[in-house]
Amino acid sequence: MMMMMMSRWRRSLASSTSLISIPRPHITTRAMSFSCSSSSSSSSLQLVIEYHKQTKHSLNGYARGPRGLDWANQPNPFRRYLSAPLLPLLHPNDDDDSILCSSYCSLFESLPPPKPVSLSTISDLFYHSLALSAWKTIGFSTWPLRVNPSSGNLHPTEAYLIAPPIDSLSQSAFVAHYAPKEHSLEVRAQSIPSSFFPSFFPANSFLIGLSSIFWREAWKYGERAFRYCNHDVGHAIASLSIAAAELGWHVKLLDGFGSDDLKRLMGIPHFPSFEGKGKGKGKLPEVESEHPDCLLLVFPNGTSRDVIIDLDYLGISSAIRDFPTSLDWIGKPNELSKEHFYWDIIYKTAKAVEKPPSIISTSCIDASSFTSSSALFSQGSYHEVTARQVVRKRRSAVDMDAVTFIDKSAFYQILMHCLPSGSGHPQRQGDQLVLPFRALPWDSAEVHLALFVHRVSGLPKGLYFLVRNEDHLSHLKTATRPDFEWEKPDGCPDDLPLYKLTEGDCQKLAKGLSCHQDIAGDGCFSLGMIARFEPALREKGSWMYPRLFWETGVVGQVLYLEAHAMGISATGIGCYFDDPVHEILGINDSSFQSLYHFTVGGPVVDKRIMTLPAYPGPTTTDA
Repeated sequence: MMMMMMSRWRRSLASSTSLISIPRPHITTRAMSFSCSSSSSSSSLQLVIEYHKQTKHSLNGYARGPRGLDWANQPNPFRRYLSAPLLPLLHPNDDDDSILCSSYCSLFESLPPPKPVSLSTISDLFYHSLALSAWKTIGFSTWPLRVNPSSGNLHPTEAYLIAPPIDSLSQSAFVAHYAPKEHSLEVRAQSIPSSFFPSFFPANSFLIGLSSIFWREAWKYGERAFRYCNHDVGHAIASLSIAAAELGWHVKLLDGFGSDDLKRLMGIPHFPSFEGKGKGKGKLPEVESEHPDCLLLVFPNGTSRDVIIDLDYLGISSAIRDFPTSLDWIGKPNELSKEHFYWDIIYKTAKAVEKPPSIISTSCIDASSFTSSSALFSQGSYHEVTARQVVRKRRSAVDMDAVTFIDKSAFYQILMHCLPSGSGHPQRQGDQLVLPFRALPWDSAEVHLALFVHRVSGLPKGLYFLVRNEDHLSHLKTATRPDFEWEKPDGCPDDLPLYKLTEGDCQKLAKGLSCHQDIAGDGCFSLGMIARFEPALREKGSWMYPRLFWETGVVGQVLYLEAHAMGISATGIGCYFDDPVHEILGINDSSFQSLYHFTVGGPVVDKRIMTLPAYPGPTTTDA
């Protein structure tokens, strides 16, 4: 049966590719070829390479995962710290016309004046980034949705607030875990030295730490879950950046700290070691451990264009190392499942990509670059909605209607907001200067978009490519099929590096490549996010691997918000056939790899499912 399905898919693929004038690909699962330099050919980098190879989906089989869903041990989607004091946050009323809110598209042009850090604004930040957005119910099943999207709605990402004293929250500097179901903060420590924030960070700033519980994704997706967890980190970074911008605040990822610093600062609970364990099922509490991902600095938008924030990484790290002796951590993490399955390669890879402390003792953030704005090409494509309305109403479409069209001006506008450098700059696209990409600390974008255009009025169907870093253009042309056109489409803005590769109906092709999912061909367009892969890992090290997925998550969040601001919808697609995607593009080595797929179009609404308010939620749920 499987061979028959594979044969049928090959015939469909061959038919689809002939329609867009691409030779039939040789469908095989290739070994990846790496020519790493001696400095990057360490065991950790090799392990990362093996993980990526091992977790590819192919026509011959999917990446290893559970043979069925163990519903009795479905992980609790909410981590709680038992016995930790719970500080309720406020519930903003976004429908109150008296509240001045930024329109969605204006937020990409400039930030409003910064609001003071208070109970009200901290509540706003979490409510519009990581909180629940609604509950859904059908029959006897009820489940929550969140503002930040997640693969399978499983939500492995946890968030921690590390802040100086905030009126009505804490009289001292503190660490708190965000509890989205309650929209509250669980206080974990209140004895951070009073000198910590004034000594190292700008006034009116605070920190947010993100971590991942791999088990939540691995329960459903097995070994590929590590990829999906890092998509979610990127979505969370972008969600926080957008919510902070509406308050007049900037977000910047502080990438100079090592994993041990992050664990100490967030108070991530200690679990038994994985040493000596193989994969298997049983009561394994260590599977519920949290992996420290990143630390974000949130600071106010300044009036001066000459703002330099100096960061003494060495001094901050030294102060953090003193925390375990001075902080009294409160609360014990709740149990998420009675039994677990241990996918050993996930935890080995997570260990391999942990970032060591920066060898640079000091660094700086040039806040003057944060004045850059995104291009506004077609303001009329947007509905009259505020940024808050867009982020709270965002949903992942389950199906697309295969009917809805968008105008090419709207298509160009969506892609304009996916560019990292914005508009009005003499340099080529690449530098990450605009919201929300400026939150990322690596200087230039590593991710591009291969676009399957299905229903865009005024634009021929076919395969297109958005080059988000024009320094990669020559390499991309060399790495892909020699018969691609690489021509700018008609009416394309001069400062939008979009290229038509070849024309033709590619709906069947898009569906086939995305694990035969109709949603990839039934929208207005779909895409694969193509990252500069081997060179990035070779130049920067194994710790760059999850960060490539973070960048795809940030791009994905922009696609979600753009779609909803225009009255349509979107969905992230984690299931696709890796190497067949590369072969369609003509990529025959590991210089570029597809890391995330997406589809944008008119959603099909299932009217059987009832939507309930996020707060107060149902008293009894399946969650």
